[in-house]
Amino acid sequence: MPDQPDAFFLPVEMGQRFCLFYSAQGDRVRGQVLYVHPFAEEMNKSRRMAALQARALALGGFDVLQIDLLGCGDSSGDFGDATWESWVNDVVLGCRWLRERRCAPDAAQERAPLWLWGLRVGCLLAVEAALQLEEPCNFLFWQPPSSGKPLLNQFMRLRTVGDMLGGQATEGMAGMHRQLTDGIAIEVAGYRLSPELASGLEQASLVPPVGRGQMQRLAWFELSTRANSSVSPATTASFSSWRQSGFDAVLHTTNSPAFWQTTEIEEAPELLEATTAVVCG
Repeated sequence: MPDQPDAFFLPVEMGQRFCLFYSAQGDRVRGQVLYVHPFAEEMNKSRRMAALQARALALGGFDVLQIDLLGCGDSSGDFGDATWESWVNDVVLGCRWLRERRCAPDAAQERAPLWLWGLRVGCLLAVEAALQLEEPCNFLFWQPPSSGKPLLNQFMRLRTVGDMLGGQATEGMAGMHRQLTDGIAIEVAGYRLSPELASGLEQASLVPPVGRGQMQRLAWFELSTRANSSVSPATTASFSSWRQSGFDAVLHTTNSPAFWQTTEIEEAPELLEATTAVVCG
């Protein structure tokens, strides 16, 4: 197995971001990967799987960087300080750190490919961050949503359920949306959600970046606990749009638990094996 990851804080204006770096094993670096974590408590539930996959990719010759976004994990700030724009900027910052770490010694040497690896909301952030990069990149998606609005509503619904179970009066989804529209932050499951973050998530969509002039790869993974399951029509349409945009795209379904939302910390060995085979193959 690779050595333990290097833990460090990446300085930013008025703060710092906690990072874990897994150095590529072997004689050469085959690629560089930035992991973009999911939203709120899903991040904590996914840490085990993210670490296992990062180690597997490092063994395959890939540098892997994990970064805690503003207000998340061990990074500075509170969750309520986060905006969608600040999270996108953090992803760009992580990519640039990776690229500067292993610069090609001369213009004739090809740089190792850059991958953006997202889980759930992390996929939406990865797509927007890619638009700010000066180079094309590949994408690795774990259970990507076609847009952010359903995930925002799913998250806000936790407050409604919590109020009902606690015997408290609930203002409902409409009331929470009204507060956010009026510029008032709301509390959901112990997280303070800012209007700026909610608005960015609600407007985000999984639209492929175009015009990079180079074939890019996309490895898309859907998870299901049912054998021989099929993907939804929305997923099929979204995936097709990426292929039509010129991406060398592959779609895989794996028999794996939704580890980002299970009560206990879960592992998904089939997903780990399939991801490693596609990216490193």
